[in-house]
Amino acid sequence: MGAVMGTFSSLQTKQRRPSKDIAWWYYQYQRDKIEDELEMTMVCHRPEGLEQLEAQTNFTKRELQVLYRGFKNECPSGVVNEETFKQIYAQFFPHGDASTYAHYLFNAFDTTQAGSVKFEDFVTALSILLRGTVHEKLRWTFNLYDINKDGYINKEEMMDIVKAIYDMMGKYTYPVLKEDTPRQHVDVFFQKMDKNKDGIVTLDEFLESCQEDDNIMRSLQLFQNVM
Repeated sequence: MGAVMGTFSSLQTKQRRPSKDIAWWYYQYQRDKIEDELEMTMVCHRPEGLEQLEAQTNFTKRELQVLYRGFKNECPSGVVNEETFKQIYAQFFPHGDASTYAHYLFNAFDTTQAGSVKFEDFVTALSILLRGTVHEKLRWTFNLYDINKDGYINKEEMMDIVKAIYDMMGKYTYPVLKEDTPRQHVDVFFQKMDKNKDGIVTLDEFLESCQEDDNIMRSLQLFQNVM
């Protein structure tokens, strides 16, 4: 009601002092125009149409609008570089060192290896992790573990990722965490996944192992929770 009365009062004022009100509205228009132009110069990337992203992801248009506002609030330029990504991610894990895992995660988000993550990259990955099928989530996880992007996972790559996760979780990973615990877990997982014992895990081996072994699947789901 107050807003309605305020509008009515401004209309009355406009009738009594037309020249002043026209000048005021022109000033407001010019100020808004300058602010919009300034914002355009600051934002170096704008996302694709929300309709297109809605078709490509499992988010509604409204959800995408909310996500974009949050993304833009953290990254006014419309893109995020690795250093900023690490700083943001570290806030969620204050008791550990999240920098190494954030590095690997950033590379998984940065699918074009451009050195920056756009909103489209971010929301596409988020859609898979939150609402994708089991198969989609596993393919994305395989890409995360495939650090050098050669299409395979070797034991050292798996060790690097698992160790980074333990470092990130800090002292709260387990009440008592032995130094060789990550290595023991990797040895068990890799032995199960490397079906033909050639020292590497292919995507097919990864998908098959994860879906037939509940222990591996539960462990991966635990690790996905920190993404």
